[in-house]
Amino acid sequence: MKQNPPAKIAIIGCGEVGLSYARALFEHGQSELFLCEAAPSPALKDFAASAKLSIHPAPGVWLTECDVIMSIVTGSASLAVCRDVLQYASPGSIYADFTTARPDDKRTGSKSCDEKGISYVDVAIMGAIALSGARTPLLITGKDWEVIKALMQNLKTPTAVIEDGSPGDAISLKLMRSIFTKGLEALAVECLVAAEAFGVRERLYSVLSDIDNTSLRDFLEMLVRTHVLHAGRRRQEVVTATQQLHETGLATAVLPGVEALFARTTKDLRDTPIGVPQPTAQQAIDWLRQSMSNAHAVESSAL
Repeated sequence: MKQNPPAKIAIIGCGEVGLSYARALFEHGQSELFLCEAAPSPALKDFAASAKLSIHPAPGVWLTECDVIMSIVTGSASLAVCRDVLQYASPGSIYADFTTARPDDKRTGSKSCDEKGISYVDVAIMGAIALSGARTPLLITGKDWEVIKALMQNLKTPTAVIEDGSPGDAISLKLMRSIFTKGLEALAVECLVAAEAFGVRERLYSVLSDIDNTSLRDFLEMLVRTHVLHAGRRRQEVVTATQQLHETGLATAVLPGVEALFARTTKDLRDTPIGVPQPTAQQAIDWLRQSMSNAHAVESSAL
């Protein structure tokens, strides 16, 4: 395992996220930075000028000097950028993929790095850079993760490690987190806008405050356990809430999907009862997993 701090660091992709890390690294004494951005923003140009750093338009032979290469491009470009970088990166260097790419793309990138004698670290940014900048928590795994953890800790970035994991595992967990946070974001949009339209937004916070008294894990598992018992009744609540929004002249995109899920559970419970009067969270999840798999198979066969 590599223990020495990296002397030279490249950042591929210097948009908002990449620029946040570039600034933080420079402020913490990392003077040998290599920046790469095809379409540099005015903010990046200003930073580069003040730090006396060059901006490279694309990966090139300049990468051979770098100990760590941080890829911070869009997820869809992750694998292509990895392949471009590997044309120039030196054996023994570390490729840290900060992108929100598909787990399979990260696994493929890791395999390509292994073939070149380059260590691949899967890095998942577990929060909003716009709020916390370079101190946004990270989840990492992969060969030589210690170097990236030490580098990030120097920036005071909270960094958790999946020590027994492999590339693709960190981003998989981030994407699971996104199902929750992005779904909650969409629900918050519809809920708070509707509450404002009805003039009850402040009171809504009060009636939701009981949720604060329960741990997130207990709350989520309670929802799943009781979903397989009360989906039919709750579906009707969703239908009524949707009607209420429509009567106020508000469009809704989330609630129809919620209603469809509750309707599917209700139907599947009639066809295949869970058979347990008070299911545990694991029993409920196992049953729901089969229900969702069956639904996916039906949808796929219809394509």
